[in-house]
Amino acid sequence: MKKKWSSCILDFYANTVLATELPAGVEALYPYRDDPHIRRMVKAFYTKYYSDKQSRRLILGINPGRLGAGATGIPFTDTKRLEQVCGIAFEHAPTHEPSSVLVYDVIAAYGGPELFYNDFYISSICPIGFVQRLGTRAVNFNYYDDAAFAEHLMPELAVLLQQQMEWGIRKEQVIVFGTGQNLKFFETLNARYRLFAEVIALEHPRYIMQYKQREKMAYIDKYLTVLRSGF
Repeated sequence: MKKKWSSCILDFYANTVLATELPAGVEALYPYRDDPHIRRMVKAFYTKYYSDKQSRRLILGINPGRLGAGATGIPFTDTKRLEQVCGIAFEHAPTHEPSSVLVYDVIAAYGGPELFYNDFYISSICPIGFVQRLGTRAVNFNYYDDAAFAEHLMPELAVLLQQQMEWGIRKEQVIVFGTGQNLKFFETLNARYRLFAEVIALEHPRYIMQYKQREKMAYIDKYLTVLRSGF
């Protein structure tokens, strides 16, 4: 018998470690494995919204950022949204991640987190985050920032996606956040490994918040049209 989503997700994050060698100066983020407070928040979140065995549609981001999933273990969810919207307390200093603001505005417009997470599972093309050390600073590093690394990483990412698809992800369509390099990489991966019948791309939340703030409501409407079109 298939396990509940919550059990599958928690097992996945507890046991996933990248085997591909990282570029020089780049470090992997394993917030769920490394921080007991994050493990508690992740368990509370997925137990709350994913304690079932039903099918869901998949949304894929790039890879976890240090202020979003890097701080909470949950994609596109910073500590403010985790506490204020999802009702799950945190014990670290609060984090603010612009992508999380947009995503949770969309979730609110969709009908709230219970309804949204009942229909969707958000992950990332690369479920492990990265930071690059620049002197004493650590900045986000996207998997596609190094083309050779991304190419070597592709077979491993395909396996990780296939593992997640076994939980009950619908294969007729996947939604990708990012219309540039993230989409290009995933289209190549999907063509090689034949994971999904259709790939739909939406502008990345970070891009909207950084460059298209005045058009935010139009993008939320666009998101909702796509999210509701598969039902």
